[in-house]
Amino acid sequence: MAISISVVLLLLILAVIFMRSGGLKISHALVCALLGFFMASTSMAPTIHSGLTATADLVSGLHP
Repeated sequence: MAISISVVLLLLILAVIFMRSGGLKISHALVCALLGFFMASTSMAPTIHSGLTATADLVSGLHP
């Protein structure tokens, strides 16, 4: 578990650096995809999923 959290933090830092640099290359997209896969296997996954579901429900309920 400690190794996967370390990998998630490393990939998160790399993804933030890549996004701030402005250009998203194939290698940068691969790092972001790996970050998503590793985040899905952590204990934070259900919390992130429920937060995204709540946000999607809120947005879909808005009427202009």
